[in-house]
Amino acid sequence: MSDLINKNELAKVGFVTIVGRPNVGKSTLLNAIVGEKISITSNKAQTTRSRIKGIYNDTDSQIIFLDTPGVQKPKNKLGEYMESEFKLSFQGTDLIMMIVDETKNIGSTDKQLIENIKNSKVPRILVINKIDLLKNEEILENIKMYDELGVFDDIIPISAGKNRNMDELIKTVKKYMPYSHKYYGDDISTDQNNKVLISEIIREKILLYLEQEIPHGVAVEIEKLTDNAQKDLIEISAVIYCEKQSHKKIIIGKNGNKLKGIGKAARVELENIFGAKVFLQTWVKVKENWRDNANYIKNFGYITEK
Repeated sequence: MSDLINKNELAKVGFVTIVGRPNVGKSTLLNAIVGEKISITSNKAQTTRSRIKGIYNDTDSQIIFLDTPGVQKPKNKLGEYMESEFKLSFQGTDLIMMIVDETKNIGSTDKQLIENIKNSKVPRILVINKIDLLKNEEILENIKMYDELGVFDDIIPISAGKNRNMDELIKTVKKYMPYSHKYYGDDISTDQNNKVLISEIIREKILLYLEQEIPHGVAVEIEKLTDNAQKDLIEISAVIYCEKQSHKKIIIGKNGNKLKGIGKAARVELENIFGAKVFLQTWVKVKENWRDNANYIKNFGYITEK
């Protein structure tokens, strides 16, 4: 049987590792590619803590994108876990996709990332995100700036938030994907289970509501998840863990207003995702210095399988 016949029976299937410094729009891009929300977003560093698989499907391809934590120097055991997640994402990948934003110079973190990936044995493409914030001549200048490094096989300017040039990005990624059988069904968009997705949505609302009042010492554990199909109702009990009593007071807020706002925002989004009514109960508990406790990190689902 010829190679051509074999290829016609298969699809363009492969793994793409998304890398980039915090806040360049990696999670927004992943959600835009998949066409639904599977990775939380905020304007704060360390929003993404684990490798998240987003699965793009069409008639002739299946591309598995891995959204990695933003690169930062570890400050605790949680940071060490996030760093290990970043390094593991390079194993078995078919393409490295580095994301930068509209910044008109190459910063130290971007330089470090480029240095880390330039000798990789797989193709590398650069995605310049947020081009809606640039004039056409500025886009061309940024492309030239990165092209002169001689590191990237392709450079694609996009705006994930405005859905600009996404078709060209997918077309470019497909060039580097090998032919294979699909790993997942065409209706699967992520490998995350519902408990993980729900906990991440709640954590996102915490980050958005609390702004700079509280550090990233927050974890969310789903204690109960019941899907009552007859009542078209999903019941959720969630515990928000923080590291200090003072943080607990901030999360709850005066007369419980902060916690109510977080819960309402999470509930509304979860109802949109699941297409059903959601009854969400939330509690706040303190686990001091949990980010430096390996057992707590494991219990909250932050653990690297080797």
